[in-house]
Amino acid sequence: MLSMLSLLIQRTTMMLFNSYSFLCFFPIVTLIFFVIPKKARYIWLLAASYYFYMSVNAKYALLLAVSTLTTYFGALALDSAVFAHGGKYARFRKPVFVLCIIVNLGILIFYKYFGFLLGNVNKLLSAVGVSTVGSGFSVVLPVGISFYTFQVLGYLIDVSRGKVRAERNILRYALFVSFFPQLISGPIGRAGSLMPQIDNCENIKVWDRERICSGLIIALWGYFQKLVIADRASIFVNEIFSAYSTFGSVELLLGAILYTVQIYCDFSGYSLIALGTAKVIGFDLTENFDAPYFAASVKEFWRRWHISLSTWFRDYLYIPLGGSRCSKLRKYFNLMVTFLVSGLWHGASWSFVVWGAVHGAYQIIGDLLRPVKERVRTRLNVNTGCFSYRLGQVLITDLLVCIAWIFFKMGSFTDALRYILRIITRPDPWVLHNGSLFVHGLDQRQFAILLFAMVLLLIFDALRYAKGLRIDEVLAGQNLWFRWGVIYFILFAVLIYGVYGPTYDASAFIYFQF
Repeated sequence: MLSMLSLLIQRTTMMLFNSYSFLCFFPIVTLIFFVIPKKARYIWLLAASYYFYMSVNAKYALLLAVSTLTTYFGALALDSAVFAHGGKYARFRKPVFVLCIIVNLGILIFYKYFGFLLGNVNKLLSAVGVSTVGSGFSVVLPVGISFYTFQVLGYLIDVSRGKVRAERNILRYALFVSFFPQLISGPIGRAGSLMPQIDNCENIKVWDRERICSGLIIALWGYFQKLVIADRASIFVNEIFSAYSTFGSVELLLGAILYTVQIYCDFSGYSLIALGTAKVIGFDLTENFDAPYFAASVKEFWRRWHISLSTWFRDYLYIPLGGSRCSKLRKYFNLMVTFLVSGLWHGASWSFVVWGAVHGAYQIIGDLLRPVKERVRTRLNVNTGCFSYRLGQVLITDLLVCIAWIFFKMGSFTDALRYILRIITRPDPWVLHNGSLFVHGLDQRQFAILLFAMVLLLIFDALRYAKGLRIDEVLAGQNLWFRWGVIYFILFAVLIYGVYGPTYDASAFIYFQF
């Protein structure tokens, strides 16, 4: 069956969700999933998932297998220590747990942070006049390693805490780790949610019109966000950020705003495609975004942004450190550590650490200023229940998040500060009417398309925020003519206005680098 895939799929260095090869791969995998014997379904998905990952680089599959095997056997040992024989093997719990953590974090640190650590060591050695150290080899970051490492570590921790039982079937567990919709960029799955679905995949109905239509609509909306909005915005963003020292306030501010939109639509688009394709097959993955730019505080933003990662850090780092059930000083320490680690998780660069520190500082300062703000609101008799107040809070939050994204995007802390400083000190309002905005990759027509698409995104995110409904759920409640009108509109928008070009090459999703 895999040979069939090899014949039908054009070989690429990476089978991205927005590549032609994936558009061949997915229907073939889904069709075969429903025609083969039900007991073989999970085996087929496992084989397809490894094929999907090996299309990036076959060698990466060895690391995926190592993480799978170590945590599989480690979880079995932990399960025995926690549940079996009346705690007879409890003394083995900690050594097994620590060993598995060291192995998997060690792999992640080596491949993701070796160059970063070596570079900083050499800077320190150079500063004190000592000869620098050469590695003698280069390390290439395996795609998706941050995501599946956190997934297996979460599983291991849950087993050690007794929240879930260890999976006995190694192939089913291997599928939990490697399930292709979420393998490369999440969402980070939890065993308590995904493993029961894998165990029950024999009972998934071959034809469920509601499930399939819902999944396809979700995926289509993800493609719209990626191809129509994110990839179009990236054209302007990349030109502005790459030569920021030559631009004034308006171009730089617009570049920062569009990057704020780009990174959201890029990652949200990927997550929606993952959710949609998994749903077509019959699996429900964790939702990763919940209208984050409608958040009225940075704290609320993190409840809505990259939900699977933020909850992972909450459950497995912040709370074990003590969470908020401690002194204020310790609470702020726990919060800052969590965000510093979150920043470092995103990439081996001090700019990511600074980005995490900025978000941690936002929340600490916000908490410290809360009594002051309440007194000011009381004295000024501010109506906190009206729309304008909420709008003001949302706009302030989005501004703070936008500033933080500049640190995320720029390669260095210094460049980020210079970028922000130029926004403040280099006013050039005349570019709004002299046409100079339209020479940075996007002409007036392209800007109009982008603006219209962003308005459509705003509408559906507003519905998501107000009613808690995804696009498929919103459309399901509408009349047939309206529902299909919107679906066809989005489909043709993707086909006609998606960013392709005569030499189209699928643009990588931003979060692939993490």
